[in-house]
Amino acid sequence: MINPSTSGWIDKFFTKSHDNFIDFQGNYLSFYESCRKTGFIYGYVVNFQLKENPNTSKWSFDEITKVGFLNTLFSIYYLEKKEANSKDFIELVYQFYTIIQPENLNFIKKLLPEATPSSRLEKIIDDRVQTNQNSLSKNFSHIITNALLFLDVLAFQHFLKKKELAPEYLKTLELDCIKIVSFALKIKQNKSKYDELLVKLFENSIRYTKFSTLDSIEYTDIKLIKYTELLEKLYVLDIAQMALWSDEKLETAEVDFLKVLNSDLGLESGILQKSTHDINFFINEYKAEIPFFNYSNPIKHFYDQANKNVTKLIIRNKDRLTKEIKESGELMQLLAKSTTKDLSKEEKKKVKKQLLDVCKTIPSLTLFLLPGGSLLLPILIKFIPQLLPSAFNENLED
Repeated sequence: MINPSTSGWIDKFFTKSHDNFIDFQGNYLSFYESCRKTGFIYGYVVNFQLKENPNTSKWSFDEITKVGFLNTLFSIYYLEKKEANSKDFIELVYQFYTIIQPENLNFIKKLLPEATPSSRLEKIIDDRVQTNQNSLSKNFSHIITNALLFLDVLAFQHFLKKKELAPEYLKTLELDCIKIVSFALKIKQNKSKYDELLVKLFENSIRYTKFSTLDSIEYTDIKLIKYTELLEKLYVLDIAQMALWSDEKLETAEVDFLKVLNSDLGLESGILQKSTHDINFFINEYKAEIPFFNYSNPIKHFYDQANKNVTKLIIRNKDRLTKEIKESGELMQLLAKSTTKDLSKEEKKKVKKQLLDVCKTIPSLTLFLLPGGSLLLPILIKFIPQLLPSAFNENLED
């Protein structure tokens, strides 16, 4: 079982997946359509570009995204190099990131002077997946990971083809994507409750551009002639689709814009139809799960998100947690008692203190010791009877 939050997960991923990667055999369209199906294009990963998908039930959303990101980078490497050499891939992708974020790489080198390239790549991926929000804002946000990660994939493809990367490539590509989004929202006739959230989604994903400078954008400001790669063109088209998406049918002006954009990108009409179909299918299939579409009350969202993440951590560490709780006699008795009657104020204090002591012994659960972490303890307490049903029954019989 891979744990994408512990050191060594990249090496383990390649060891377990060495004969599980999909060979797209030079078909860029097939690769890109697969990126849509995985959800990577839309910023919500639901599966991977693998013949058989791993069990992700114990992974958090950002862990799934990290594996999806690594997998997609490797798929474009496999597509360009026509070989599945993980060692060469890791070296090349590390070189790539030394170009686009040299400051971070220098920091990582100082932080991990003896680390292997794969260990350093783990830190890079963790950094790229994050949004540009501060940690406090992120806790109360519907935006969990960076929605524009495919820009890195496009830049990596450019690097593999040219064996170099112009400093302005990523900045220009990001700016054009934001121009497309800004113009699409400008002409959008059926304004939806998601439009403001969409702006926030991209605002928290961009690294070089500012939305505020694009209020008066016109279509003529977007220079599309420079895009020669099929993947670049498809992504620009999908970015427009994401901005225009609505529960309702697209208006004539919006359809006309997509047709003009598709034509200016030099794409066939069938490509536009497939793009529209794929985004509609994906959103309708996963709308109930995608945080973007389920954001109402930030406090409720914070608790729901925390509940999911804490539950995954508990399941992942259930054997160790069970052992520690069983060995703490008084805590066990109090937890058993709490299932049938209310604890006194003093007893509740004891449960809290002893649970925090247990969490100190399990590295993954030290989040409960952080400022505000005690607010999450009720989630842990609620879950404990499921870990120890037989032990609780024995205590209740006593």
